[in-house]
Amino acid sequence: MSDHFTSHDVIAITGITPRQLQWWDERGVVKPAREGHRRIYSLHQLTEVAVICELRRKGFSLQSVRKVLRFLDRELGKRLADIVSHDSEYHLLTDRTHLYLETSARQIVDILKNSKQPILDICLTDAVRQVRSEVVSRKLNTSVTSPRERRRARKAS
Repeated sequence: MSDHFTSHDVIAITGITPRQLQWWDERGVVKPAREGHRRIYSLHQLTEVAVICELRRKGFSLQSVRKVLRFLDRELGKRLADIVSHDSEYHLLTDRTHLYLETSARQIVDILKNSKQPILDICLTDAVRQVRSEVVSRKLNTSVTSPRERRRARKAS
């Protein structure tokens, strides 16, 4: 999936407001490419926007969001959209002081059991899968395929 997305696509897929998306661009949170006055987002940037939206819904400040994004870049070494596969699970856990990136249910349970304060769990894999699903759905709805082929493609995704 090496597609590019306009601001309108990002808004439709993630539910972010146009002003919020513009503000994040102005602040350098997510920096899209430009074609004239249009902002063009990569799949990676679209995925980042979806993760940021989830973090903001959970009450993270913009400063905390930046910290999480730096942490993920450092820990993963690759882009989130590139490493999530059908059989992987990535969970971001935080007590608002420490960040943990876990892929094992056992590790998650250990962190939760040993924590002295509440831990927030955000499933990064779900955010990536939701973006992918929306992208596939939008492609199917705009392509010139038969309803039968659309159903087959949906089952495959």
